[in-house]
Amino acid sequence: MERGVMMQSGREKKLLRLDPRTKLLMFLVMVVFVMSGGGGELMLAVIPFLCLLPMLLLIFSGEYRKTAVYVLLYAVCYGIQIFLLPNTQGALNSVLLICCFITLRFMPSFMMGYYVVSTTTVSEFSAAMGRMHIPDFITIPLTVTFRFFPTVREEASSIRDSMKIRGLTLGRGKPMAVLEYHLVPLLMCSVKIGEELSAAALTRGLGRPGKRTNICKIGFGWQDRIIWILCVCAGAVLAKEHFF
Repeated sequence: MERGVMMQSGREKKLLRLDPRTKLLMFLVMVVFVMSGGGGELMLAVIPFLCLLPMLLLIFSGEYRKTAVYVLLYAVCYGIQIFLLPNTQGALNSVLLICCFITLRFMPSFMMGYYVVSTTTVSEFSAAMGRMHIPDFITIPLTVTFRFFPTVREEASSIRDSMKIRGLTLGRGKPMAVLEYHLVPLLMCSVKIGEELSAAALTRGLGRPGKRTNICKIGFGWQDRIIWILCVCAGAVLAKEHFF
């Protein structure tokens, strides 16, 4: 499986093929209930199971290494929060609290976002935005942005490999010089990539007025329907907590 390719080629297994709108809904649920802590006490018992959802999705997409790292970090921080935090005081307690809070609240949403980006092609994303009647002034910048960061990531990896060949690593020589040798080429590449992606978007007619056609087929399957039902139930819990 080719690494570093996002928003370019879908990498889901045929066993689980989700619609892009379902993925966006799951990401929204993760942000609302895990990162923001929505739902109050009613969702406290469900949040750990929600945090397991990115793990299952990443396994289906073949990201076994990232899944292992995610599970390990989450399990360690969860154990620290349960067993170690009540028995520590002072600065150590504050440091552990901050680390656990950031990991347990932000990492599940970050991994869900990574899953959405890494398993959704640009065509699927554009088709999903069109089905939801999202205006072009929102769809076009998002499409270019999501394609920008993976391309910069690939360029950064190439620059790093080039520096290693020349012996310019952080463990050798002057750290500030090494940082300069990495940052300056990366900044130049970023400017060039932004111009090329903007030109490619215009060439493909993204700025053209009127409705565009799309050969990408998207739609809801039985898996999408189950996820939507669960997300609607979670939304009902949130509404009950805040409005009733």
